[in-house]
Amino acid sequence: MTSKEEDKVRIGIIGNGGVGKALIALIHEKKEKLAKEGLHPLLCAQLDSTGGIYDVEGIDLKQLMHHNDKKEPLKDFPKGGSAGLSIDDVLEENCLEVLIELTPTNKETGEPGIRYITKALESGVHVITANKGPVMIAYHSLKTLANQKKRQFWIGCTTGGALPAINGGLIDLAGAEITSITGVLNGTTNYILEEMKSRGCTYLEALQKAQKDGIAETDPSLDVEGWDTAAKLLILTNVLMDQSKQLSDIKVKGITEIDQAEIGKATSEGGKLKLVGRTRIEKEKILMTVQPETLYPEDFLFQVDGKNKGVHYTTDTLGDIAILGGASGLSAAAAAVLRDLVNLHRSGCG
Repeated sequence: MTSKEEDKVRIGIIGNGGVGKALIALIHEKKEKLAKEGLHPLLCAQLDSTGGIYDVEGIDLKQLMHHNDKKEPLKDFPKGGSAGLSIDDVLEENCLEVLIELTPTNKETGEPGIRYITKALESGVHVITANKGPVMIAYHSLKTLANQKKRQFWIGCTTGGALPAINGGLIDLAGAEITSITGVLNGTTNYILEEMKSRGCTYLEALQKAQKDGIAETDPSLDVEGWDTAAKLLILTNVLMDQSKQLSDIKVKGITEIDQAEIGKATSEGGKLKLVGRTRIEKEKILMTVQPETLYPEDFLFQVDGKNKGVHYTTDTLGDIAILGGASGLSAAAAAVLRDLVNLHRSGCG
């Protein structure tokens, strides 16, 4: 094997939705920048519900992007496409170094993500995921397995996409005890509430504009009813505060009942209504809530507007730390996954 071949990081991707397609495009776009890091990702496998592609010599990314533009299934890819190709088939080839798991979130079971991640770690493959389900439900067991196998498990995209909420907590708050977490973690609800304030419109009108602008999903229930925020808060709490909480431990109220009277009251008091997730310790108990709250200029998250997100940590030794901003959308989520790949490589494991 030549030194150039040794520099290659052989990756596989499970999932070919919007984030998966955006990640392929981003790896291709950033290849020169990644090369300056000494990182040369070689995509050897990608799977979707129809089967997938396997090519140990590397899948041609430009050809794959063109294939995706035509909305054709992976099984029909000209070189290496195969119906019924499974993660087991790929792992048995023993060629992957990193698996990027991008299947849809199942907040009840975490499957099939948990199964895919477990298989990869057991096979000695590092894992990066953007899937909240496995992290919400099985983070500690998956992290323990990764440690046992001396492999890494990166989850930076699961708590706000581009916002480095989880990595900031794990890396930059290392050695400190986090005593509270406060987050404006859902850009869709933030956008809707800001529209209601600036335009004086109803919740429904603001939601319809958010959908028209591509910010809210056709079915926005996870966002507007507070469950997306709850899922992110759950991950932050369990990972950074070493808890084993469940979604049922969080008191959740969304923004669907907010009206102009509440918007006006918050504004008249110099505040802004936002959907806020909070974890705090009271009388040695962990309390977790997601609900609309009025934030004021002295609050760290007051300036988190539009599609932006933010998280505020209170710690015992490092004081108060806030992380604000972060782009939204598929490209931003893909960039967060790529960030984890770069950090894995920088750690000497990629």
